[in-house]
Amino acid sequence: MANDIKEQQDILEKLNIHQLNPMQEEALSVIEKSVNTIILSPTGTGKTLAFLLPLIKGLNPESSEVQALILVPTRELAIQIEQVVRNMGSGYKVNAVYGGRPMAKDKMELKHSPAILIGTPGRIADHFDRERFPTEHIKTLVLDEFDKSLEIGFEDDMKYIMEFLPAINRRILTSATLGMKIPGFVRLDKPITIDYLGEATSKLSLKKVIAPNGKKLNTLLELLHHLGNQPGIIFCNLKDSIHEVSVFLERNNIEHGTFHGGMEQQERERSLIKFRNGTNQLIVASDLAARGIDIPEMKFIAHYELPLKKEEFTHRNGRTARVNSKGTAYVIQARNETEPDFTVNIPEENISKQVVRKPQYWQTLFISGGRKDKISKGDIAGLFFKQGNITADQLGVIELKHDCTFVAVPVAIADTLVATLNNSRLKKKKVRITIL
Repeated sequence: MANDIKEQQDILEKLNIHQLNPMQEEALSVIEKSVNTIILSPTGTGKTLAFLLPLIKGLNPESSEVQALILVPTRELAIQIEQVVRNMGSGYKVNAVYGGRPMAKDKMELKHSPAILIGTPGRIADHFDRERFPTEHIKTLVLDEFDKSLEIGFEDDMKYIMEFLPAINRRILTSATLGMKIPGFVRLDKPITIDYLGEATSKLSLKKVIAPNGKKLNTLLELLHHLGNQPGIIFCNLKDSIHEVSVFLERNNIEHGTFHGGMEQQERERSLIKFRNGTNQLIVASDLAARGIDIPEMKFIAHYELPLKKEEFTHRNGRTARVNSKGTAYVIQARNETEPDFTVNIPEENISKQVVRKPQYWQTLFISGGRKDKISKGDIAGLFFKQGNITADQLGVIELKHDCTFVAVPVAIADTLVATLNNSRLKKKKVRITIL
């Protein structure tokens, strides 16, 4: 493995990053010299890269054991960080483990220990319990979104995990909010805090939209027609509310996806794929979408229902106005609705000006072959150009997965492409092609 390890400059070039932002520069410098570090920075400012670069730099290329453990509160965040590490092409093995994924798959992948292991507390505790690999070589511990992973629901698993980590000599905690007391069992002695939470507030606009007759669904529809075709998230607190909003939007011919904890992992991932490639410009979601999911920059988010805590309000708002961009968070409120302190002084917005929403342009096709079949994005593009006879403008985002692929194509030609290309050969595999 030692010969394959890449230098930091090579990693940044592979990621097409020419310069780190000030928070990342400071994090790199502080983490290399410190035992305990806390990074506080808004969502979307690059905290993942800020802790991964020094973490990778500190790994021993001669070791074949797990050296770094990254604990996260959700499976989406585990998947996202794993993908970032893979994209870095550092030369070190990485695996993500989480609830809802077959234990047999974990067991097979962990036979050859990764240098970096990412996981949710419950699943990591399970593997520690079953002694899948030695834990005494783990020197670096990262608690990403620690305000969530140290909550009461995870506390027992977290305490249990800490008992298996006698050799930890570096702890890195990250969050997009401040205000949580860190439990003693984390052993976070005299941490150095990097705080950039005040940096992005000026780019976020907060607006209140009043539902005069209390009918928030109609007001939501007016808001969407006011905004036109802009990508955004509509946040709800309950699965029932998500369902209610989704049915209403469907009835009004507004394409959208949904995203909440009651959905299967595969359903949630496919909802994100359709959002990323433009098939859907809206997602109706729970707070699960407020952090740690891989979606592009968006111009707005809307609170159809307000969260109970200010911290979750902040996380939701962090999905827009990210890094150097501007964005707006809309609070939809009935005229006489009781409101929390954190929304009292938000100005009202006039949404009487309407824009015609254009119909959906992209459709997503599913292909039953992926990386394990030695299929590349170039192979997919070649098939669509040569046999599908489409132009470069008609080929949207291609997402290549381990055992399947998703391709965005214009709605108008989706059925024709399926009829033409289904049962084609890619490399040596005959693949099914269907509309997702």
